[in-house]
Amino acid sequence: MPGMQLRREFLRQGGLGFGALALSDLLAAETKAAAAENPLAPRAPHQPGTSKSIIFLFMQGGPSQLETFDPKPVMTRFDGQLLPESLRDFDLAQINTADAKILAPQFSFDQYGQSGQEISSIFPHLAEHADKLAIIRSLHHELFIHGSAMIMTHSGTRLLGHPSIGSWVVYGLGCESDDLPAYIAMTDGIFRNGASMYSSGFLPAVYQGTDMRIEGAPIQNLQRQATISAREQRLILDRINTWNREHLRSRPGDSRLDARIANYELAFRMQGAAPELIDLSRETKRTRDLYGIEAGPADRFGKMCLMARRMVERGVRYIQLICGGWDAHGDCKGNHQAQGAKVDRPIAGLLADLKQRGLLESTQVVWVGEFGRTPIRQGSNGRDHHPYGFSAWMAGGGIVGGKTIGATDDFGFSAVEDKVHVNDLHATMLGLMGLDHERLTYLFEGRERRLTDVGGQNNLAARLVRA
Repeated sequence: MPGMQLRREFLRQGGLGFGALALSDLLAAETKAAAAENPLAPRAPHQPGTSKSIIFLFMQGGPSQLETFDPKPVMTRFDGQLLPESLRDFDLAQINTADAKILAPQFSFDQYGQSGQEISSIFPHLAEHADKLAIIRSLHHELFIHGSAMIMTHSGTRLLGHPSIGSWVVYGLGCESDDLPAYIAMTDGIFRNGASMYSSGFLPAVYQGTDMRIEGAPIQNLQRQATISAREQRLILDRINTWNREHLRSRPGDSRLDARIANYELAFRMQGAAPELIDLSRETKRTRDLYGIEAGPADRFGKMCLMARRMVERGVRYIQLICGGWDAHGDCKGNHQAQGAKVDRPIAGLLADLKQRGLLESTQVVWVGEFGRTPIRQGSNGRDHHPYGFSAWMAGGGIVGGKTIGATDDFGFSAVEDKVHVNDLHATMLGLMGLDHERLTYLFEGRERRLTDVGGQNNLAARLVRA
């Protein structure tokens, strides 16, 4: 790679008279060549970005916007009553509004920070970072079922077999870590949709996320057998790579062999790096306390958040943390109180720790579920699935916090102001990384595919990065 860097510097400073377009084409060609040699090599973005990595906090099950970040004081007056006539006439598929009764928000909201951001009482620690948050209240899509909604939230489509956003980011930018995967996914329970939650889809398999555990062996099948020494394993790996390269010479353009060689080498280096990564005993007690580790319900997600910070320090490009259990069809209040206790202190600790280490400026932190919840009662004071208007927030990575973007109507049924589709959220996340969602494409089945399919606009970036 030194030769490529020298050529780039020569073209930048040599004053050779190449136009910007020609220079861009030359650099793109070199980037493509580097990717063929090492598909995980760091690559230049399409344009200057404000962030280098992403931590994606996914609240699996669908947190209610009405109990988290979208206060609706009007609803309190109508608690237990039928919906107003105007709302009963709404054409909302799969939601019975004819005899539906309103369930008022179950928690109080207060204003926090200089910005006066309104945040639910279930997040007392996160509320201390209100001025870091850009809250989006108008997120929406059209999918009611967990499976398809989760696929949409992760891959920009309802269809299986498409790459997750983490895979697209790594495909576009590569990795800055030599010893760890570029894309790591962790969960405090199960991946409800299995590997589709971090799949590379039709992209080369080298861009798939790696499922990492916070206890025991961090990655399955990583450690070598006790009967084989490190020297013997190195000899075996060198011989396999030699055969693979010989095989590749007769099959130019076959990216699968490049990926296989790269994966073997990465796995060998990870045997030392992965156990060190999850060894949180190296962290001070003060740091572990910041994340709520060994503090009741926050312990497990706290460990995940602390590991995410350690991954950012080590150059991991995309980190996905999943907190399950937000599916509140009954007792929405009890469910969200318990869920808040699991994530509030860990996420607040993550933001504080990234900030004090100078990492928040280059790290996007995104909080979202697959959809929100209905404003009407289901069962015993629960709420049903609701994709027409729900909340998310973003912080770090050049984002100016203390902002609220978009709004739903007075009853939280529909996004009505500055509507943000999930494709728009994805386009904005890529844009902050310096990736143009319309240029980040991959030829599959005769068509140039992209994360945002035929939709999506990078329509949030200007508002997110300006005061």
